[in-house]
Amino acid sequence: MKNRILNFLLILLTVGVFTSCEDELDQVPFDDFGTQNAFRTAQDFENGIRGVYTALIDAGMLGSSDNGSILSAADVLADNVTLATLGGRLTKRYLHEYNYSVNLTMEVSYNDAYNIIYNANQLLQFAENFEGDNKANIVAEAKALRAYAHFHLVSYWAKIPTQSSDANSSPGIAYVFEANPDITPERNTVGEVYDFIVQDLTDAVSGINTSNPIARLDKEAVNLLLSRVYLYMGEWQNSINAANQVTTPVAEREGFVGIWDDSTISDNGLLFSIPNNAPILNNQIGVTWNQGTRTALIAEYVASKELVDLYQDDDIRKEAYIFDGITNGGVNVNAIQKQFGRPGQNDGVVDYKVFRSAEASLNRAEAHYRLDQESEALTALNEVRSRRYLNPPNGESGQALLDAIKLERRLEFAFEYQRFLDIKRYGESVERGGFGDVADGSGTPSLIQTLPAGDNRFQLPFSQTTLDNNPNIEQNPGY
Repeated sequence: MKNRILNFLLILLTVGVFTSCEDELDQVPFDDFGTQNAFRTAQDFENGIRGVYTALIDAGMLGSSDNGSILSAADVLADNVTLATLGGRLTKRYLHEYNYSVNLTMEVSYNDAYNIIYNANQLLQFAENFEGDNKANIVAEAKALRAYAHFHLVSYWAKIPTQSSDANSSPGIAYVFEANPDITPERNTVGEVYDFIVQDLTDAVSGINTSNPIARLDKEAVNLLLSRVYLYMGEWQNSINAANQVTTPVAEREGFVGIWDDSTISDNGLLFSIPNNAPILNNQIGVTWNQGTRTALIAEYVASKELVDLYQDDDIRKEAYIFDGITNGGVNVNAIQKQFGRPGQNDGVVDYKVFRSAEASLNRAEAHYRLDQESEALTALNEVRSRRYLNPPNGESGQALLDAIKLERRLEFAFEYQRFLDIKRYGESVERGGFGDVADGSGTPSLIQTLPAGDNRFQLPFSQTTLDNNPNIEQNPGY
């Protein structure tokens, strides 16, 4: 862990361009000419790609924006959490209650995603006239990050291809290839957006290094993302093929709890993570769920009683993801452990965990099942279950096997970017269990318990600011 931290500090310390006093008179103005001169050497492009990664941890992406971010939105919109009314700030309540408006709907996340895209496109633009040993890898990383940001946008603001029969022909989002803040592009169709994402990711796979410095994507991480994209598209064999390129083993049961408080020494199944340490970052991302101590907790959301009851007693994830918290009012709650803090801490400062190898196994399990390859599906499913339970379930077939795959995805990725999008791509309803915010299920339940399948609120509305700035963006139906 210490080596990872030191490496990351060295990386970020090289992002800035430091000049001596003697060079001050030679600095160029901060304009287009200055930008062009900032991309000349191999080191300039190394610095540039790190700048794209910096945008990835903005508040609306992997950060903890109260308006909503990748970090929390997938669970807040779904059934894994219950709004805590026991002293919390009631952040993101509008999302949890599907009370969207054009003035308050994850606008920060939308803007931050396009910020990543702009930065990636700017680097790609200047890379066209650059030749250096690191060019292929830098271009690949930029394309992968551009694809990831567009994938986030199209997942929330448009339909997912497997969601309905008309999804691919329905409006998606604008896929942007140029670094020009003044453009006003129209929305591509969902099918076009996914095709562009696949093209960017397949280009990235071919050019990216097998391994890269800490806090940067590599070949396995990009293949995992590509596998997820193909799963959303319903291209089952392609999803399997991409997942098969991930050779990092699923995290072992031993040490699994320590992944989430950074006490595990090895990476243990992590494909892409970003250290979060003082004095470089030290971001309190855990405030998206909690503030305070374990015995004087101020919770924003608690794990839903329904979710807690789904974990078997011998499932290590229950210990890793949830703890018995006591609010500052003395009420017991099912508190969220992920992002709470490092051992002995409660400040919400932990490393960002973005991609894990367990997803490759679960992607393959689902894709094999969809291809009527139940034996292969069960084998892939058990790659995860054998490392989570002392006595793992086994032997399912037919609908029971599909149900088991869906269950393991929910249990494995609780509070981790995916739940709402899984429900959405299944074409199912959000069904909350009706329990309250107290540990035993009493207390105050979330106001809205159901989001019916096919409801227009599975697609977020574009903000009024977005519509004003780009008259070519067509608002989603129902808003």
